[in-house]
Amino acid sequence: QVQLVESGGGLVEAGGSLRLSCVASDTFSLYYMAWFRQAPGKDREFVGAMRWSLGITSYRDSVKGRFTIVKDTETIMYLEMNTLKPDDTAVYYCAATPIWGISVPNSRDYPYWGQGTQVTVSS
Repeated sequence: QVQLVESGGGLVEAGGSLRLSCVASDTFSLYYMAWFRQAPGKDREFVGAMRWSLGITSYRDSVKGRFTIVKDTETIMYLEMNTLKPDDTAVYYCAATPIWGISVPNSRDYPYWGQGTQVTVSS
């Protein structure tokens, strides 16, 4: 069992920046680590992911060029968010999977989840 702990959420004005952190208890078995978000009344959606051992990333279109996933150490992942918009307001979740060959944006393919951290962007 892998434990994930997120931190770094908060309130920021539109156009501002935040950095979220995700600390994993162990990444030896993991193929992907990812970020998802869920806004009130909406489904959980894919934000971005990293093929952990290779450092290859992918993002949803609406955050490309603004958000960056960074691998700091073998057990720490960041989500650097710039030029934030009110539509980015959501609870952000770190997720991970040991499964190869998944559909990366599909939340159901990730068995490990953090507790979430709230990001609020004011207009």
